[in-house]
Amino acid sequence: MLVHYEPVSIDLQGKKFQIGHGDGLGPGDHRYKFLKKVFRNKIAQTCFGAIPPSWGMGLANYFSRKSRAATGTSDKDFLGEDNEWLIIHCKETLKKTHYDYFVFGHRHLPLDIAVGENSRYINTGDWINYNSYAVFDGHDMALRYFKEEKS
Repeated sequence: MLVHYEPVSIDLQGKKFQIGHGDGLGPGDHRYKFLKKVFRNKIAQTCFGAIPPSWGMGLANYFSRKSRAATGTSDKDFLGEDNEWLIIHCKETLKKTHYDYFVFGHRHLPLDIAVGENSRYINTGDWINYNSYAVFDGHDMALRYFKEEKS
């Protein structure tokens, strides 16, 4: 398995994609960007690996709760094209390089937004709250939603 820490550029069937998680892209979120550097630091990873797993899980849960308390439900709201960091990232990137699709998931909102001429930002949403995912059929990319089957 190969882990990509930054978005990757991929050409598929004549379409150009930038695909990644989407965390830390665009302006703002400076605290998160700092933490991301710490978490990806080899020394910090070695130190974290040296503590008992129950402590590590407790620490991870603490920061997760703290993050949710800080954002509340704001991460479920679309903030508008001028305030969504990933949309800003897409538009800035398009000034240098054309992409047909920017595909991210960090916002957990299912979004399909035109960010330029023949360029779209697709945020896959999530399978827990929205039952959403993205599909590329060789010509076009679209959001889809699965339905729970009744047993």
